[in-house]
Amino acid sequence: MARKHFEWKVRDRLIQLGERTLIIGVLNVTPDSFSDGGKYQDPDRAFARAVELEEEGADLIDIGAESTRPGSVRISEAEELRRLVPVLKRLRNKLTVPICVDTYKSGVAEKALELGVDIINDPSGLTIDPELARAARQADAGLIINHMRGMPETWAKLPPLKNPLATIASELEASVHRAVGVGVERRRIVIDPGLGFGKRKEQNSEILARLDELTRLDLPVLVGPSRKHFLARESALETEFASAAAVAAAILYGAHLVRVHDVKAMKAVVEVADEIARARTDAVATVVGIAGSSASRVGPR
Repeated sequence: MARKHFEWKVRDRLIQLGERTLIIGVLNVTPDSFSDGGKYQDPDRAFARAVELEEEGADLIDIGAESTRPGSVRISEAEELRRLVPVLKRLRNKLTVPICVDTYKSGVAEKALELGVDIINDPSGLTIDPELARAARQADAGLIINHMRGMPETWAKLPPLKNPLATIASELEASVHRAVGVGVERRRIVIDPGLGFGKRKEQNSEILARLDELTRLDLPVLVGPSRKHFLARESALETEFASAAAVAAAILYGAHLVRVHDVKAMKAVVEVADEIARARTDAVATVVGIAGSSASRVGPR
């Protein structure tokens, strides 16, 4: 499908969305994340990884200091800041791409923004701490609103959604309304359907297949399928191939940004999927043009 083009206002930058898919590189500074927990807790290692992600082609870097894997336990604001602040201080003014911090706590968001972060990615969609939107607005930051059901501790007990896309769209729309209500400009907002965030395994594929239904919200769409539990296979390599398939599908159904762990490998996937999407758009435009031209030649004489 043809993607609408947007200008995403982030601090004093304008990020063009729609011409090509932008890649968000994941940097977890946690001890317990699903695939890389503990690997980048040390600020120096985190710094080196962020630089590596940028060199590999990441358009943005997303840093998370609290795991949201299924079954994970919530941590205090103090603990999240203890993990995050040294990394942000080490990275300040060292990257050319924007930095995003993944948090649902307004206090963490405020501190991150003080340290030069450009975007806040709220995994809870403003349902836990609505004041986070106000923090983003005061800093003129970008805001990613992710859809989440319940909490990671309870996801395994949740029943399946009866109408996943309708529910996700409605609840994202409500969260966007809350953000706009405290002064966040729509051009600073990106939405994410939240693959795996309280959705049953089989429903994540349905969300990807019907992703284009989110276009009614008239906002850029981010999708983060990389290494999600519903894609897990017997080996890490097989899981990475499964992630690649989901990334390609997300792009072909309209995602403007994808969030991935292995930027180097997924960059090739993104480039090919973008080429296919462009070819499809061009072909549809050609067919429509031919049909319009034929219709103009038919009529009473």
